[in-house]
Amino acid sequence: MYKPLDRNGIAARIARDIPEGWFVNLGIGIPTAVSDFVPEDREVIFHAENGVIGIGPAPPPGSENPYLVNAGVQHVTIRTGGAYVHHADSFAIARGGHLDLCVLGAFEVSENGDIANWARAADEPVKQVGGAMDLAVGAQRLWVAMEHNTKGGGGSRIRRVCSYPLTAKGVVRRVYTDLAVLDVTPGGFVVRDMVEGMTFEALQERTEAVLVRG
Repeated sequence: MYKPLDRNGIAARIARDIPEGWFVNLGIGIPTAVSDFVPEDREVIFHAENGVIGIGPAPPPGSENPYLVNAGVQHVTIRTGGAYVHHADSFAIARGGHLDLCVLGAFEVSENGDIANWARAADEPVKQVGGAMDLAVGAQRLWVAMEHNTKGGGGSRIRRVCSYPLTAKGVVRRVYTDLAVLDVTPGGFVVRDMVEGMTFEALQERTEAVLVRG
């Protein structure tokens, strides 16, 4: 039997793969926790589009700075050497190819790398695109963090074609889910890693798109 990762588990798995020295933006949702799991001896510079450069881990309860938040209005810390910049400068970073990586949450990703990460119904979260469009096309690479299936283990979020409105086309390089790590390639989703106990066949049963063994 396999045990899916929880949201922090997905974030920790992503943190393992971020190299030393990268400049990284973290989107709302699961991605915001990634900065909590990067080892202290590995320098990764985290950016928030509201104008914070050098974000550190989440503050311990009771020690929050009420004026230090990320783009999702979550309390954060700032590392030594960090900086606050004007909103326009922050978006120039996001749009100008200066970010090595952006990690976004999503509702769906298609086999050709399309991403859909904003809501289509009034009862769903994230009813605005925000900076996702800018980040998706402006960063040098885009990774996605999300659950593999919809709530209750229903429909697949790993799709042949997205059913949600698209945020950007053909931009996703890699997807981290609670079950697997998938690379988006010209030949489709290549399975790079799976949770312990998961088999390729079981993963394919949970996935709409056709998977390729890595």
